[in-house]
Amino acid sequence: MSKYLMYAPMAVFGISAFFLFQYFMHENETNAFRDNIVPELIGFCLEGFFWIGLLSYFQKSREMQRKTELWLSLRGSLRSFLSYLDIGFLDQHAEPMASVILEKDPHIIPRFIEQVQNHELDLESMVCLKKTSIHSLALVRDLVPVAAQLSANHMRWWIAITDSMRQLADATDRVQLEKSTLLLLKNIQEFDALEY
Repeated sequence: MSKYLMYAPMAVFGISAFFLFQYFMHENETNAFRDNIVPELIGFCLEGFFWIGLLSYFQKSREMQRKTELWLSLRGSLRSFLSYLDIGFLDQHAEPMASVILEKDPHIIPRFIEQVQNHELDLESMVCLKKTSIHSLALVRDLVPVAAQLSANHMRWWIAITDSMRQLADATDRVQLEKSTLLLLKNIQEFDALEY
């Protein structure tokens, strides 16, 4: 709705300029209104059209930049969990993923889901995942209002992420831990799939 309200003044100025131009071109009798006022009004309408368009563009780009920063701050809070998960599934001589990839790239989540479903984590990795979930839980919970600034759906999935992280922190055996890890990853995947 607000998007249409933003473009309404542009439409008014654009249509007014068009009709004034039509009047100026087709009206043959010479008078002060046609010769002096109409060109000024056409110029005013065109200026209004372009200024509102330019300001709308800047406002929209700033809003997109703000939402991107909010999304990155939310995903950044999951970096330590994803990092320990990445390290847990590393081959012997492989390098861990860069922090930037863990924070920004939603395509790594399906890979992690597949690894959790098809491979077992060692005991040390499970302990690290549980510890990082315990330490990150308060931060992730505090970010629910940030997710709400993106949309109601973002907030719902962020609450689901928080709940699955709490389940992971409370897990007492391998089965619970792997189930909670898989649920957390699927919730992150759903969160990443949302547009903002």
